[in-house]
Amino acid sequence: MRDTAEIAIRPRFRRLTGDNIHEKQPGDLVTVADREAEKLIAHELREILDIPVVREESVAEDPSLLAALGEKACWLVDPLDGTSNFVAGRAEYAVMAALLHDGEPVAGWIILPETGQLYVAEQRSGAFRDGTRIQRPAPPAEIERLRGAAPTRRLTPEGRAKLSAAGTSFASLGPGTLSAGVNYTRILDRDFDFVLYQRSLPWDHAAGALLLAEAGGVSVRPDGSPYRLAARHDALLLNAADQACCRAVQAVLWGNRG
Repeated sequence: MRDTAEIAIRPRFRRLTGDNIHEKQPGDLVTVADREAEKLIAHELREILDIPVVREESVAEDPSLLAALGEKACWLVDPLDGTSNFVAGRAEYAVMAALLHDGEPVAGWIILPETGQLYVAEQRSGAFRDGTRIQRPAPPAEIERLRGAAPTRRLTPEGRAKLSAAGTSFASLGPGTLSAGVNYTRILDRDFDFVLYQRSLPWDHAAGALLLAEAGGVSVRPDGSPYRLAARHDALLLNAADQACCRAVQAVLWGNRG
C-alpha cells in the first residue's frame, strides 16, 4: 500500500489535470490515481493470498462484484478514500484494505500517504500505529465535552437542522474530514470521540471499524445493534471511542442508550 501510494497517488497530488478527473455519478469523483492504485494493490494482494479482491472502483462499474463479499475469504480495497479532498489538494485522504473471512474483517490497514502513518489491526490482536499499540484513553464522561463529526452531504435540509440542534449538546460536531479512513484515525488519535455516518459502504468502514474495535471502540446502528458489512449500506452508523461514549451519543441523537 505504501509503495502504491508513492507510485500512483502522491506524484499526482496537486498535479491533476482536468482529463484525470471523472464523475462516477453526480458529485462522486474518481481519478486516474484511484484506478491505477486499485489495480496495483489488487495485484499485490493476490500475490500474498490468491482470493477475490473487491475493489471500490470496479464495483462502481459492476455492482455484481459485491457478491464476492460472501466468499469464505476475500480482500476489500479502497484505493483512495477521500477523493474529493485529493482533487481539491487537501491532504486528508487515505488508502485502505481489509481481509475478510466469512464476510467479516479479520485484518485491516489504513495508510495516510501525506504523513506516512500506517494503522494496522488484526482481530483479537490489537490496533497499532506505526508499530506501536494504540491505547486510547477513555473519552470525557460529560456529554458537553465530547467532540464528534457527522458528514451531512447526504442529509435533507430537515436532517441537517435536527443534527445541528443535537450538536449543541457536544463540545463540537462538525463535518469531519470527508474521508472515512482519516476520520477513523482521528478517533484513534483522540481528535474525535465519535463519528456518525449516513451510509456504510463496506470499503469505507471494514478496516476502520476493525481498528476501532481493537482499540476498545464500537460501531453500531441507531438501535444499538453491531455493525455488519453485509447489512444495509444506506443505514446510519455510529462509531465511538468506547461503549460509554456510544451510549451518551445515542441518548442525544436518538433518545436511547442502546
